[in-house]
Amino acid sequence: MAGGGGGAAPAPKADELVPHPVKDQLPNVSYCITSPPPWPEAILLGFQHYLVMLGTSVIIPTALVPQMGGGNDEKARVVQTLLFVAGINTLLQSFFGTRLPAVIGGSYTFVAPTISIILAGRYSDIADPHRKFLRIMRGTQGALIVASTLQIIIGFSGLWRNVTRFLSPLSAVPLVSLAGFGLYELGFPAVAKCVEIGLPTIIILIVISQYLPHAIHAEKPVFDRFAVIFSVTIVWLYAYFLTIGGAYKHAPPKTQTHCRTDRSGLVGSAPWIRVPYPFQWGAPSFDAGEAFAMMAAAFVGLVESTGTFIAVSRYASATPLPPSVLSRGIGWQGIGILLDGLFGTASGSTVSVENAGLLALTRVGSRRVVQISAGFMIFFSILGKFGAVFASIPAPIFAALYCLFFAYVGSCGLSFLQFCNLNSFRTKFILGFSLFMGLSVPQYFKEYTAVASYGPVHTGARWFNDIINVIFSSEPFVAGLVAFFLDNTLHRHNSAIRKDRGYHWWDKFRSFKTDTRSEEFYSLPFNLNKFFPSV
Repeated sequence: MAGGGGGAAPAPKADELVPHPVKDQLPNVSYCITSPPPWPEAILLGFQHYLVMLGTSVIIPTALVPQMGGGNDEKARVVQTLLFVAGINTLLQSFFGTRLPAVIGGSYTFVAPTISIILAGRYSDIADPHRKFLRIMRGTQGALIVASTLQIIIGFSGLWRNVTRFLSPLSAVPLVSLAGFGLYELGFPAVAKCVEIGLPTIIILIVISQYLPHAIHAEKPVFDRFAVIFSVTIVWLYAYFLTIGGAYKHAPPKTQTHCRTDRSGLVGSAPWIRVPYPFQWGAPSFDAGEAFAMMAAAFVGLVESTGTFIAVSRYASATPLPPSVLSRGIGWQGIGILLDGLFGTASGSTVSVENAGLLALTRVGSRRVVQISAGFMIFFSILGKFGAVFASIPAPIFAALYCLFFAYVGSCGLSFLQFCNLNSFRTKFILGFSLFMGLSVPQYFKEYTAVASYGPVHTGARWFNDIINVIFSSEPFVAGLVAFFLDNTLHRHNSAIRKDRGYHWWDKFRSFKTDTRSEEFYSLPFNLNKFFPSV
């Protein structure tokens, strides 16, 4: 880059003006997928993943079970079942699915259709709350079992492989970004429900993970790697002292629920030892309309999980996911939703966004760590009382962790802009419009529902309303859909535009065989690749 016009301006030094180089794999990750940390460290890191996924596993049943007519006993059993199935699903995903260090846990996407089942007319005349709970639970099970077939078919038939082949870095940006940022309602609004616990958690977490490692030069990275365990322990103790010190004696009941450490009602009602089993609530019941609504949620979950899988592969320092591997992962996730339906967890499952963020905080993307965390889930779900102790951590503490983890996943989405040409007006239009609509459309649907207690689409057919309202209430779904559509229809065959959207960077990962690293990260164990070849 020489200075123009008769040497008037001196040529700038070469190294100053070179942009940051583009990286296929994220550098500076301490342990990638295939390199496990030493056992003591791996076990602690696994426990940390278990702690982080506990939040969602407790918050969803806490919201749903009382509406279904269940008390603390039922709530404890649902939490245990959810954890147990999450453990199994995480193991299945890490051995046979995408083989990424992804935790598969309960998902908020399925809450809306579940509430729709709760409000269905045919349950309103049951007087006995326990019987009502069982009947509604069986209704959700039937709907989940039917909905799981959608992901199983789309995943294993290779249909999703053919769709994601057209995904470029440009259309991945809105999808992955909003898979993280789109969950903003679960961040600070939930922290503020008990701000004297939530805010210190955010501050302590950031101080321990970001500032302390630079202030104290330890031999090993202790603070940033175990920041969650440190900060949760400190604030949990502080919340416990506030509770026993009587700080909330005269507080309104809502504040007490969010702030006190003894209000979850789980420790008292959890059994000492109990193994969840399929059909523990009775035989599932089926209703076509509800199944359709749950299928819509399964489809939205499938798109959201695609975004989170891409983020996980990045933070595990793996190469971009080959479409065939992604499709295989979606198929196994469908089997996960089938297990949710058989066991009765009251919610379907997707890839846990918060655990994807934890990979970034610890910089450990090892598969073994997540498999150990699945062991913790199964262990603590069977030993109910011990699991219930951790499950009674106040929700604002989890919300504080989400503020950091969802942000990490969102910024991972933004990082794919390194492959795109940001000076192209086509890129600017697709990027801006899809991100804006991805935030704006769901905002309208959610606001409308909050005021009117039903969605904007309000026809006589309940199942149709549910389908449309569920689909358009998901930020990553709307943004991903808009970006994918525009990116694949706006004159894409031009070779310059191909470069603008970053499509050429992912060329060698479009099929499993073209990059040797795919074999290292994504091939199946036990020589299964012979029987299930990846295309």
